[in-house]
Amino acid sequence: MAPPATALPDDLVQTLGQAKRVVALTGAGVSAESGIPTFREAQRGLWAQFDPMALASPEGFAADPARVWDWYQWRRELIGNSLPNPGHHALAELAGMVDRFCLITQNVDGFHQLAGSTNVLELHGNITRTICSRTRKIVDPDWLARHAGQHPPPSPHHPDGLCRPDVVWFGEALDERVLSQAMQAASQADLMIVAGTAGAVYPAAGLPALAAEHGARTIDINPEATAISRLADWHLSGPSAHWLPRLAAALADQNGSSP
Repeated sequence: MAPPATALPDDLVQTLGQAKRVVALTGAGVSAESGIPTFREAQRGLWAQFDPMALASPEGFAADPARVWDWYQWRRELIGNSLPNPGHHALAELAGMVDRFCLITQNVDGFHQLAGSTNVLELHGNITRTICSRTRKIVDPDWLARHAGQHPPPSPHHPDGLCRPDVVWFGEALDERVLSQAMQAASQADLMIVAGTAGAVYPAAGLPALAAEHGARTIDINPEATAISRLADWHLSGPSAHWLPRLAAALADQNGSSP
C-alpha cells in the first residue's frame, strides 16, 4: 500500500485557520496506532472463547465478577505497556491554537490526557479508573493496592459492592452529562475533526451529522472511507498519526503568519 499523501487541500487549511470553535471526535483507530487492540481484537487466546456479553455487561459481571475483573486487568496491562502516538499529541497542540477546542473520545485508555489534552469528554468512560458497582463512586488506587489479591476487590463505598472498571458496558447508558456536553459542543462547532472511527456506534456516530446540521465543516481521517467520510467536506485517507500532526503544523503556520 502506498503511503498517504502529505499535502493538505488549500481550502481545508484556510478553513482550519479561520475556525474559532473546533471539536474533535476520536475512535478506536487512534488508539490502535499506539498498539492498543480494539475490544474485539483483544479477544484472543484465553479470552477468545467468551461471548462479549460475558466480559462487558452487568449480567456478565454478576455471573462471574472474577472473570470480568481479570479480563479488564489484562487489558489495563496492554495499555500500560503502550504510549500515546503523534496523533494524540497533535490534538493537544491543536487545542492550544484555537479559541475553543473540545475533544470527544470513544476510547477508554486515557491516552489523550497523557498526551496533554485537558478538555476531554470520555463517552465510554476510562478503563484506568475503578468504581463501585453499586454507587459508581471512584475507588482510590490505594484501596486497590491494599486488596490486590482479591478478584475483584470489595468496594469501600458499599457493603455489597465490588470494584469494577469505569467503562460503559453493553446494556448501560452513557453518562447523560457527558453526552449532553458532547452534543452541545458539536452543535456549536465551526469545524469538526473526526479521526479513527467508522461511525458505527451511536450516539457518538451521530455527532458529526449534528455538527453539520448546525453549519460546521467536517474533516474525516480514516484509512478507509466510511459513512462519516460521505458526510465530510474532506476525507484524508490514512492513519490519524500521519494526518493530525500535519493539521497541527498547518495551523501553527497559519498562526505564525498572522499579524
